[in-house]
Amino acid sequence: MVTERLRPGSGSQRAGAWELPGSKDAEPRAPSPTGLRVSGFNSVCQGTHILFREFSFIQATPHNRASFLRAFWRCFRTVGKNGDLLTMREYHCLLQLLCPDFPLELTQKAARIVLMDDAMDCLMSFSDFLFAFQIQFYYSEFLDSVAAIYQDLLSGKNPNTVIVPTSSSGQHRQRPALGEASMLEGVEASLFYQCLENLCDRHKYSCPPPALVKEILSNVQRLTFYGFLVALSKHHGINQALGALPDKGDLMHDPAMDEELERLLVQVPGLISSVTTIPEASCLPSRTPPRVGSPWKSLHHSRKVDAESDGSTEETDESET
Repeated sequence: MVTERLRPGSGSQRAGAWELPGSKDAEPRAPSPTGLRVSGFNSVCQGTHILFREFSFIQATPHNRASFLRAFWRCFRTVGKNGDLLTMREYHCLLQLLCPDFPLELTQKAARIVLMDDAMDCLMSFSDFLFAFQIQFYYSEFLDSVAAIYQDLLSGKNPNTVIVPTSSSGQHRQRPALGEASMLEGVEASLFYQCLENLCDRHKYSCPPPALVKEILSNVQRLTFYGFLVALSKHHGINQALGALPDKGDLMHDPAMDEELERLLVQVPGLISSVTTIPEASCLPSRTPPRVGSPWKSLHHSRKVDAESDGSTEETDESET
């Protein structure tokens, strides 16, 4: 009696669970370690490795922070393209779509740079919030130390004895209050720069280029803490040095992303026709722009977008009759 031997790869019907190499029913092989490393390397180079990761990861390195800023801009620039104004809470919801545990405190600090003494529920344009958020997020630890130095100078302490807080203590140091005296007086710019120059020399976290900080502070005699943050966020050179976002004039242009979106839209049946049936913007509820006293112009209040980022460090009061 002859017994037929079944081997892996044989075409016998009696092989049952035995499969031919390359057959349709064969289970896909796990990716090789080399392939995983190459895929991970490409993800880091493209800046997509930070998507949907925890906050501790996206803030771990300067590259991760810059990648997150770039991803936020590319994902939600249509907000600015459409001229939509959002509140601080709404911008925070967008941030949480990319990082579920993104802290509200950072979003609040960024919004405070834009709104100054306005209420926190005022509306902000995308470009205003984005450039303020860039400064607050990328230079977070540095700004905590700057806030502590500013408070010491307001209290009359000698700048040579200023104690720079650590990252852990700086997180619990409150920002300077926007009281009337603080808004009108501020601190002497030259003395403030001396302290910041020493801070940049020994700070282990990312700092703005000292030459650009000196340029900002050399144009004024006195300034407030939030006046300094506004100047940082509006400075063209600092944005270029950071390298995460395009210039403000090019903020709404991303040809590569537009081409990719168009390609994806074509692949989804019925999506384009459904988009064209969306009601006109005039039928949607209108939103009230922020009050005129804010130093930042909303898109609904003024379409002169380029005028917002002229690099000026002067603080002016605006009023209408």
